Order: sequence, then C-alpha cells, then structure tokens
Amino acid sequence: MSATLVARGLAAGHGARVLFSGLDLVVAPGDVVGLVGVNGAGKSTLLRTLAGELPAEAGSVVVSPPTATLGYLPQEHERREGETVLAALERRTGVSAAQAALDTATDDLAAGRPGADDDYGHALEHWLALGGADLEERAGEVVAQVAPGVALDAPTRGLSGGQAARVGLAALMLSRYDVLLLDEPTNDLDLAGLDQLERFVAGSRSGIVVVSHDREFLSRTVTRVVELDLAQQLVRVHDVGYDAYLVERDVARRHAREEYEEYAGTKASLEARARMQRNWMAKGVRDSIKKSRDGDKHIKAHNRASSEKQAAKAKQTDRRIERLEVVEEPRKEWELRLEIAAAPRAGAVVATLRGAVVHRGGFTLGPVDLQVDWGDRVAITGGNGSGKSTLLAALLGRVPLDEGAGSVGPAVRLGEIDQARGRFLGEQRLLDAFSSEVPDWPTAEVRTLLAKFGLVADHVVRPAGTLSPGERTRAALALLQARGVNVLVLDEPTNHLDLPAIEQLEEALAAYEGTLLLVTHDRRMLESVATTRRLEVTEGRVAER
Repeated sequence: MSATLVARGLAAGHGARVLFSGLDLVVAPGDVVGLVGVNGAGKSTLLRTLAGELPAEAGSVVVSPPTATLGYLPQEHERREGETVLAALERRTGVSAAQAALDTATDDLAAGRPGADDDYGHALEHWLALGGADLEERAGEVVAQVAPGVALDAPTRGLSGGQAARVGLAALMLSRYDVLLLDEPTNDLDLAGLDQLERFVAGSRSGIVVVSHDREFLSRTVTRVVELDLAQQLVRVHDVGYDAYLVERDVARRHAREEYEEYAGTKASLEARARMQRNWMAKGVRDSIKKSRDGDKHIKAHNRASSEKQAAKAKQTDRRIERLEVVEEPRKEWELRLEIAAAPRAGAVVATLRGAVVHRGGFTLGPVDLQVDWGDRVAITGGNGSGKSTLLAALLGRVPLDEGAGSVGPAVRLGEIDQARGRFLGEQRLLDAFSSEVPDWPTAEVRTLLAKFGLVADHVVRPAGTLSPGERTRAALALLQARGVNVLVLDEPTNHLDLPAIEQLEEALAAYEGTLLLVTHDRRMLESVATTRRLEVTEGRVAER
C-alpha cells in the first residue's frame, strides 16, 4: 500500500549531548531521502528513532495509514550462530516475526479466547502484506540472481563478507515494507551488486530513507538530502539530489563565512574607532590639567569641550556596535587531516608472482604472473569472491603458494587497511594495541594522535574489538600516519568512513609517493585517485586492463 512517514520536531541525543533537534521530515511514496553527516552526527540514531527502536527525546513520528509496514534494515557485521540464509531472509523481511504472531493468534483462536478472531485476522493480513505466503519460493529466485552459489540452507556464519552483503541485498529486494529505512546497504557490495541495488531503489514505490557513504550511489538515487550538521548542531533539508546538494552546501558555507567576516570586520573597525575616540578624550583631559595653571579660561573651556565631544562620539560608536546584528562564527567540522608517513623507497621491484596458484577449498587463484615495481599505483577490481583479497595475500607472501613462486622486496615497509579491519579487533585496549605497533612512542603522544582521528579518552580505554568498524578504520589510518611506509595496501578503505573522511583520504593518497595497491568498489574513488595500472580479477584469473 502507499504510505507516508511524517516526523515533526524530532530530537535525539546521548545524555547531555544533543545530536539533532527540531527535525521535520515527510517521506512520501517514491521519495528517496539520503541522510548525510560525519560519523557520530546521529544518522543511525535517526533511522532507529524513525523505526521506533529508540524513543524520541522530543517530537513525534507517524506513519499513515497506521496499518502500513515500516522496515528498518541495519547493516549486519556479524552472522548469527545457527541461522540459515533462508532464516536470515525471513527475519530481515519481517516474515518470521509476523509468522510467530500468526501462530500465537492461531493458538488463541483454537482455544476460543475472546477477541481472538480479530487478532487472527490482523495477524494474517500483516503476514500476507509482508509476503510470507510465497517468501521461500521468491527467495530461491532472488538469491540465485543476486548471490549465485549461495544455498538457502547454508549457515550464514560460513558466508564471506561479500556473500553476506549479497544476502542482505536479497533481503532488501524480497521485502515488502511500505517504508524502508536502510543503514549502509552499499557496504561490501561489488559493482554488480551496487548496480542491482540502485535499480531496486530507483524502481521502488516505497518511501526510502538511506544512510550511505557511497557518493555515486547517493548521486544516482536520492531525491532529497537531510544533512545532520554536528558542528553547528543544525538539521538542513535540501529538496534536491546529492550533486545539487553538494553545490548548495558549498555555497551556503561560503556565504556563512563571508557574512561572519563582514560582521567581524565591521565590529573590529568600530571598536578601534571607539578606542581612538576614548584616547583623544583622555588626551584632552590630560592637556586640560597640564594647562590649568595657565589661567586662561578660554583654553580650559576649549579643552573641556573637546573632551566632552570625543566622549559623545565614543558613546555613539558603542551604540552602533550594540545595534550590529550578531553573526556567529561558523564552527568547523572535525577534519581527519591525514598524512601518510613515508619510508625510504623499497627498491626497484616491490613484489613478484611467477606461475603462482593458490587453492582455497573449491576456489583456485591463478596461475598468476605479476610484478609490482616501485611507484606503481595499482587499482584491483572484480566481483565479490573473484579472488582480489587472495591475490593480495599471495602477492604479500601471506598464503602459501600451491604452485609457482613469489617474492617480496627486502626493503618493503608495509602499511595496510584490510577489509576485515582485523588489526584492532581483540580484547586488548585500543591504547595498548596501538602502542604495541609503535613501541617507541610515549603514551601521551599515542593518545594525542588517536584524538586527532576522533578517538578520544572514552575510545582508547575500551577493548579494541568493541569499537565500531568506522572507529577501527580511523585507528588503522592513524597507524599509517605514525609509521613510515613505502608500500600501501588498502582493501575497501572507504567502508565505514564518513564522506568528509573519504575525501580527506583521497587527498592524502594524492600526496603519497610510494607504491599503492588499492582494492575498492567506490566508483568515485576509482575516478579521483590517480593510478598507473588496473588489474581485473575474474573467477581467480588476473588480467591487466
């Protein structure tokens, strides 16, 4: 059915910290609303508040008609123990909860409980609306289309990150919610999966609210942008697409800065004039005292009149300052300010593979013949499961070769962000885990560096594994700044980073002069980061484009 979500005067925060307030939003059928803002601005909090999972501190959320279904699909980082792909799809589409309610209503009806017939009718209608009647049949078709090779009875714990992302995409395509709230649906999807997601969103008749850090996805899909500005503690609704929003945002920021500078300049000029007038007044008083022995009443009168005139002018200037319309200085958002520390060059040849073959279960990479030279900037692309991460592991000597040979240059100083963000994933405190990577650094310097990456006192004393993926990504970026590297390996570095941090990472890569191995499905990053070579990995075969 057609449904509209209406939020009025919505506010949320963490304790005394306000995330947003006074948010008004209408999501009509066919709307695609993109939520943007730095990490921690409240995007996921807003989604959960709209979904009813978190209570609003102020304001209201109403879905019309009241019987409309609302689906919140967060990104899942962990697969559930004992859950099959089909069970995950039933849960994500809301069918399993609707089935449980229908079973309870059926038992009540059989027991003759008063009012059970009405409850049964509502439960059955809800189950049918969510597509419970034919979900398994549809699931087989959709999973075969978007996640080929994944069986419905396969345990989700055994899926790779890419396969899990494809199952999440299947759940989205199978869902029959009237309003969809999507949190990072693009993460871990390859280019083919992104294309399928974009076609689904563009063709959906449901109202959609989405959080994503994929700029190309936002550009191609959203019809409106809601910006959560944490620095200014403002909410701005832009009734335009993403690219037009970027233009509006930049113009608004420039105008805000110009208005403040005009106000500050005018105020400073008036304050300087007032000081000068008071100085003249004081000088007149001093001159009057010095010449008081003169006895000339005309000179005394002139000095007194001059002082009074300057005092009047100073008061007049003060009133002009008071009448100025105050313009607050725009507060700057937190910036990553990333610099990748350079190490001496690694030699002419960084790494080689000769006839290299790697077997992993039923998957085979190779044979691969590849040489990476000093200064190469290599982009590695391919579908999920094609072998990109295996290729990196083989090239860096991290997996044994079943056939062929490989070598890594002796002077290689490696800096890396892996797809799993596994470097900071244990029970050790983040401060201790980071310090063990840079043992020569004093603890105070480690804390200062992590703080520059948005990881403050509350973060550094927590077990590293309890940090969010975005926080672990920032810790990995901080390590790149702390340790000198001459070979940089980035495997899906934009996952979990907010849009400003992605742009600043791109700037840092532009200034980096060492060897770069970049695996990414971020289409705008592939366009903006200068590369010298492009490798395409397809079903374990590597070809240079």
